[in-house]
Amino acid sequence: MLNHLDNYYFSKPEPEQSCLLFLRRYLLDYSSQIEEHWKYTTAFFTYKKKLFCYFSISKKTNQLYIGFVDGNRVGHKKLLDEGRKQIRVFYIDPNKDIDIKSLKEILNLAVKLY
Repeated sequence: MLNHLDNYYFSKPEPEQSCLLFLRRYLLDYSSQIEEHWKYTTAFFTYKKKLFCYFSISKKTNQLYIGFVDGNRVGHKKLLDEGRKQIRVFYIDPNKDIDIKSLKEILNLAVKLY
């Protein structure tokens, strides 16, 4: 039987499923202090036990994104606020190669906050 997290990933259609599974592995491999949890009906990641980022799909554009909890303090040009006070989002097109360079830059900046 699948748990909530596995069900979240495996219920997504391709190419979103493969993209999310890759991002999951990338985040978990980035640091041993990043842990995955099921919160707010999505895959949520903590860093040093503090809320860090999560996966979501925009209701307006139907695009996949990673939401960074303290993104307002990260200061990266690829993070968009879209009217949010604290969270900033990094959009990902599952039909294209992921901008790993930008994602790594964002992660490097974000973990320094903790």
